[in-house]
Amino acid sequence: MRSADGTVILKGELVSFEGDTYSLTTELGALELSASRVDCQGRSCPVLETRPTDVQISGSDTVALGIMPLLLSDYADQMDAEPKAQVISARGSIQARFARSSDDNNNPGGFLVTATSSSKAFEKLNDGTADIGLASRRIKPAEADMLQGSGSGDMFSPAHEHIIAVDSLVVITHPKNPVQTLSMRQLRDIYSGKITNWSQFGGHDQPITVVARQESSATRDQFETRLFSDAAQTADATYEARDNNAVAAKVNADPNAIGYVGYAFTRGAKPVNLINECGMKTQPDAFSAKTEEYAFQRRLYMYARSASPREDTRDFLEFATSKQADAAISKAGFIDFAIRSKLQTRESSRARALQTSSDDPFEGIVKRDMLNQMVNFERLSTTFRFPTGSAELDERASRDMARLTDYLNDQPYGTRVMFVGFSDDVGPFEPNRALSINRAEKVMNRFAEYAGGTLRSIDLTHTGFGEVAPTACNITEKGRAVNRRVEVWVSRATS
Repeated sequence: MRSADGTVILKGELVSFEGDTYSLTTELGALELSASRVDCQGRSCPVLETRPTDVQISGSDTVALGIMPLLLSDYADQMDAEPKAQVISARGSIQARFARSSDDNNNPGGFLVTATSSSKAFEKLNDGTADIGLASRRIKPAEADMLQGSGSGDMFSPAHEHIIAVDSLVVITHPKNPVQTLSMRQLRDIYSGKITNWSQFGGHDQPITVVARQESSATRDQFETRLFSDAAQTADATYEARDNNAVAAKVNADPNAIGYVGYAFTRGAKPVNLINECGMKTQPDAFSAKTEEYAFQRRLYMYARSASPREDTRDFLEFATSKQADAAISKAGFIDFAIRSKLQTRESSRARALQTSSDDPFEGIVKRDMLNQMVNFERLSTTFRFPTGSAELDERASRDMARLTDYLNDQPYGTRVMFVGFSDDVGPFEPNRALSINRAEKVMNRFAEYAGGTLRSIDLTHTGFGEVAPTACNITEKGRAVNRRVEVWVSRATS
């Protein structure tokens, strides 16, 4: 029996399975475990069978095994299911059975989740054997074209594409490994095979065991895409693991190992801080994941084949993307979309960077202006971004608008909200600053239009500081895209 996040593994003899409870005999004695909290692995585990009326869900093992058991259980509670939901996890699949009301007890709703891969999710959607596809990356244009060709419509539209959480790919080592921090160049050298001994980083004189995911894994694809500038380059791995749990288990068992896992799957291994090409240190914490400023950040998706799915599919998708799903996502160890705030003090790394001297006198004035303003505000994790070459907000924006509206309605009378624009460093300084101000104004107006008359006594304003406070390196398009952003700062009223 393995817990959803892989932190607990119990071995024993399965005595019985009744209702939603596994009974087994272990070295610790007789135990009873909820089938929604553990994945049963072994020949004695129940075989989950589908019904014609089941909602078929298939795709990424990160989402299927990491989030879906708790998400389905909480969904049943939200629906006031009678009887209580039966959520079973066995042999890499999750099955949920529950009735929406007492009238439905003889024909309970059914969900069957199969853990495969993100690529398989789109294949299943295309051949009609899945209603919902789970992905730990965004759909690729070729996959979207394939689905559109089979009559599914535009898979990039909000009707089909649903972001449910964000995740960080955390680089991990054995807890006793003395190496605390690696630069991106050093990490590339490890995974390209150029450096093979920990002593070259100040660690023990031991060969490095390089752990990677299998080639079909979307997690591996995401990691390599971010790590290597050459898209054709792949990791030179000592050991390839089938899933996140296997990576963490290997790293915890081998003092010389290094690997990468989703945020929820570290399992006691030691996260490594990363230094990007510009010398900025990024840490795998929840706030940097929410703002999408950590080096290895990704979004987790659900895709619906039909823009107008049947009622039970539609209701589940609405729940999975609502704030009611935050608790399940957080309990599973992933990063939900609940808004968090962060103080901006003069001792912060951002403030210290603003206090560095500038060759351009005008840039120095803008830095001082930002420093003097930011210490009076907290930064919210809500951050709006623009796709490359577009003046429109990206696919996450609508969700963030809704969350921000709810959040601000809970703030005190007279709270000030400042939309703060930033740019990359391509082009002259002053036009970039003007562009950042225009973007901030555009987002502020879009938000005011979205919120309508629901906001209560909230003062909205905007400004922009151009390129002075990058959160990523401007030497790559990915870094420049991270820096083209509008932050949300809040100053709460004192009375």
